[in-house]
Amino acid sequence: MFSFVKNQLQKIYQQFTSKINALFAKDTLDDQTLKELELILMGADTGVKTTRALIESLKKQYAAGTITKGPQLHEALKKELLAILEKTPTPKETGVYLLVGINGSGKTTTAAKLAHQAKNEGKKVLLVAADTFRAAATEQLVTWANRIGVDIVTGKEGQDPASVVFAGVKQFKDLNYDTLIIDTAGRLQTKVNLMRELEKIKRIVITHLTNHAITTLLTIDAMLGQNSFEQAKLFNESTQLNGIVLTKMDGTGKGGIVFAICQELGVPVTYVSYGEQLEHLKKFNATEYVTELLS
Repeated sequence: MFSFVKNQLQKIYQQFTSKINALFAKDTLDDQTLKELELILMGADTGVKTTRALIESLKKQYAAGTITKGPQLHEALKKELLAILEKTPTPKETGVYLLVGINGSGKTTTAAKLAHQAKNEGKKVLLVAADTFRAAATEQLVTWANRIGVDIVTGKEGQDPASVVFAGVKQFKDLNYDTLIIDTAGRLQTKVNLMRELEKIKRIVITHLTNHAITTLLTIDAMLGQNSFEQAKLFNESTQLNGIVLTKMDGTGKGGIVFAICQELGVPVTYVSYGEQLEHLKKFNATEYVTELLS
């Protein structure tokens, strides 16, 4: 599934994998090896807290004599990274998706990709263009909806997004759709206004779809590294995220941000988006991701 990583994320592999594999090739380990590993992980945007926890665990194993060679370091690190990702299991599939995130993070494109997947699974899909503060967002989503062949609810520019969501929820119930995907605004006058608007939208969905599980997904730009982590923290505090969609993985993103998000926020990475085509969205698989990253 993640063979695209090696083909499209060359900068990650040049900066991370090639360096780390040099450590794995060593016949003997020393303190300097672990210091080099720490710098590599930090450079991959794994985060200070997460990196320190990883290194401390590896130091204990090294001191105990359980890892003395490069290949053993490889297996130990792989086990540690998998443990981080597997602590935050992927949420179950639901029929209602609320997409949040800042402007430019890939929300609208991700909404289209999710709609495309659901349509291919034979589901009746409804999109809701609730980013009424950015006319281009609605236009873009309408174009995608027409291309995919799914219905869409839109509002007027500047209209209260919550009212558009209410109309979408009503149509979803009245016409018996299987999947509802709501694209929200990424920027208002202040962060406080944005978060309050998202909270209002989520209350509407929860109130009127009491029999449906709701999955709130945050789209974050992998290219922004630790800035994306700060975004995830902010949104999670406001709207209780169920998963992360890591977007723009075809650019210069650093793969370590995945581990920082899971370790420090307890939010799983659910999807990886790596291109502009509708098919370029993959469900995140922890084992395959770590294996590819360290192979």
